[in-house]
Amino acid sequence: GRFRMTTPVVSYKPLWKTLTDKDMTKQDLRKATGLSSATITKMGWDETVSTQVLARIFEALECDISDICTIGNSQEVGSD
Repeated sequence: GRFRMTTPVVSYKPLWKTLTDKDMTKQDLRKATGLSSATITKMGWDETVSTQVLARIFEALECDISDICTIGNSQEVGSD
């Protein structure tokens, strides 16, 4: 049988634009949220972070999920 699983592609590009619009740096974001520099770096590479991380950013920046990330086309993984 066929087994296919899709993995959504998350991009944090909107977050970096939001920071620019608010005249903030990644360092400012780290200070405002208490997140580690490693977590900010993960986001810079569009890697997965927890919903708790996102919630801290929403609160600190007073913004919405669309201001933080987008979820794009899925990549298929699995075997035939």
